[in-house]
Parts: sequence; structure tokens; C-alpha cells
Amino acid sequence: MPSFASFLVSALLVGAGLASALPPKIGTTVNERGSFEVKQVRNPHHKPSGPVSVYKTYLKFGVPIPEELRATVFNITNGRIGKRASGSAPATPIDSFDDAYITPVSIGTPPQVLNLDFDSGSSDLWVFSTQLPASEVNGQTLYNAGASSSSSLKSGYSWSISYGDGSSSSGNVYADKVAVGPLTVTSQAVEAAKTVSSSFTADPDIDGLLGLGFDNINTVSPTKQKTWFTNVKPQLTSPLFTADLKHQAPGTYTFGAIDTSKYTGTITYTSVSTSQGYWTFTSSGYAVGTAAFVSTSISGIADTGTTLLYLPTTIVRAYYNKVSGSSNSNTYGGYIFPCSATLPTFTFGIGSARIVIPAAYLNYGQVTDGSSTCFGGLQSSSGIGINIFGDVALKAAFVVFNGATTPTLGWATKPL
Repeated sequence: MPSFASFLVSALLVGAGLASALPPKIGTTVNERGSFEVKQVRNPHHKPSGPVSVYKTYLKFGVPIPEELRATVFNITNGRIGKRASGSAPATPIDSFDDAYITPVSIGTPPQVLNLDFDSGSSDLWVFSTQLPASEVNGQTLYNAGASSSSSLKSGYSWSISYGDGSSSSGNVYADKVAVGPLTVTSQAVEAAKTVSSSFTADPDIDGLLGLGFDNINTVSPTKQKTWFTNVKPQLTSPLFTADLKHQAPGTYTFGAIDTSKYTGTITYTSVSTSQGYWTFTSSGYAVGTAAFVSTSISGIADTGTTLLYLPTTIVRAYYNKVSGSSNSNTYGGYIFPCSATLPTFTFGIGSARIVIPAAYLNYGQVTDGSSTCFGGLQSSSGIGINIFGDVALKAAFVVFNGATTPTLGWATKPL
């Protein structure tokens, strides 16, 4: 078994205490070939920005960018993003302002190591490639299909991802080896970019995305391709991955097993709808601070590729009504408050279980460098059309993405 230590990836040997929703491998010892842990690495150019996070989320889900927000993002980044192209279309944002952590992935023979963003809200594995014009490359590692003896062009296949401002990333498709940790998919669809949106060009540390959503939203034409997770399932002890994301620290993804040392109590599972291609589930309600729990169904997606928590306006208002000096700012694209304000916690329900997001997670930092005004980690989903449990929520829990025949999501508390 080759070592992947140079990729900051290590095999994980754990006992898998799996719930009844999962295959019957309860209490077995997981061998190296059936499970592994992937440790994130910090994006060295990451700079948190609430307005840029909202901007990026609007782009991802095809929402038009409000002019005031575009202008604010332009100013925050000293004109590097938000600039109008040809006098009309706004440029897309620098991902390094939003993606704090990335994960090394090995592609091809011999291996080419690229740093990818693991995204449960999409289903394409696309990468910067040597086919890109020099003007669209800014220090990224490029996938060179011609230098890989295991690559083969899928003739007639293409891919294209469109964003909310009308820009897009697109290219052709190869079949090649893709390894994450000690397991390899020998014929994975690798979507090689021939053009990329400026949001990705501007960030030298992110070389592409690895989608962990469901296959039905893959963008390859004429035939949608399976995700790396779908293809690797037969090699896993159990067809799942877990996300143990951290606040202001690298987190881990574990494929094939559940590490019982990473959570407390029991895991509560909830059903998943795959019709939209996302990990869509229903939360049982919410609570603000120490107030009583409000039982109400909140349908949303668990999305590792979105930074903030986006919920219905009524819930967001209820939260910020408890934050002194808070207001909904068109300029900054969401709720802001004095950085000196005391924030309450926010709780959401998974059945009878409760996940508590600490107050510190709900302060996403200053709206601009040196400002006394801060941006909220909880924002309204009204303009997006979908509720999103992004990293602000996911970091407060240990989350199991169970990709069995009947998918489920498992949630547990953990030491924070």
C-alpha cells in the first residue's frame, strides 16, 4: 500500500458503531482498504468576508447579484472582484476569501496532486488543466492529461457550469485514476477546464472542486457521470462519508466508516430527498439562545461548499431581534451588528435531537478590515430559494452522509 503522507492523508483504523440505517457492519474492525480519513489543509490566502460569502452563494445557486452588494465586494477587495466586465456583467469573487480549507487529491499516472474543494452541494469533479489560456491561470496546479498514462479522452463529452452572473466554467472530459487517501477509482470522469470563471482564476490555491452531491446534478453531456464517491462505494466498508469540520481549524472527512471518538452521545438519522441532487433533509425546528424550542419543519440542504447558514426570514429575524444594534444591510448583503454585541446561540433540531451552534460561530467577522461592525453567520435564504445548512452549522456537529440505497443524514453532538 503506497503512503499518502505527503498528501496529509492517513489511513484510519476504527471500530464502526453504525446505526441501523446503515449496512450491517456494526462493531467490526475496519481495515485500511475499507476506510480512510482525509485531513483538510488551510488555504494560506483565506480571508473571511461575509459579503463575499453571500456573493459567492448567490453565484453558486444562480441568484442575480444586487448592485449594492456588488459595489461593496468591489470595495472590500480593492477592485479585484465585483468589477463590471464590458460595462455590464459583474466579475465573480475570489474564492480564497471564502474557502478556508482545501484537500489534496491525486489524479493520473504518475500522480498529479491538486488541491480541491470538497463540495456536497455539487456533483462535478472539475480541475484546472493545461488546456486553459494563460490569462485564466494564476498559480494553480494544472492537470495535464497528456502526461498521465492512465488518462483517456471521452470523445464527444463536455461539461459546463453556469453561475448567477452569467459566467461559466467548462471543458472536456477524461477518464483517469483519482485517489483520495489509499483508495483509487481507476476510471473516474475528470472534467478538465478549458475556460474558468474569474472566481477560480483569482485564487491560486484552489485547483478545482470534488463534488459529493448526487449523480443526477452532474453537468457532463451527453451522459451524466458518477461522482468519485459513487464510484468508490464498492471499496468502502460502508457506503458513507462523515464530515467533522472545525471552527477556525482544519477538519476531516472520513470515508467508509464512523469514528466513534469524534462525537458524543448517539447519532440521529433523518431521511434525505435526492430529487434535486442535494443532501436535502428536514430540520424539526429551532431555538434562539435559551428561549423555548419552536417546532416547525425546515427543509434544507447540508452543503459543505457553502460557508454560512441560510434559513427563512422569519427565523433569521427572530434571531437578530435578540442582537442589540443589528440590522439588515443592503450594502453588505445581510444582517450586521456591532462587533461588541453579545450574540445568542442558535439551535436546530434533527428529530428529537438538538444541535447547538455556539455564538462565536455566528459572528463571521468584520465587514471590512478595522471595522467595528460585524457580519452574521446566519442569513436569510429568501433570495436564494433554498435553505442551506452550510459550514457555520456543520462545524457544530458530526455529520454522517450515508449514501446507502436509501440515503440518510446522521447528526451528533461533538466536543467543540
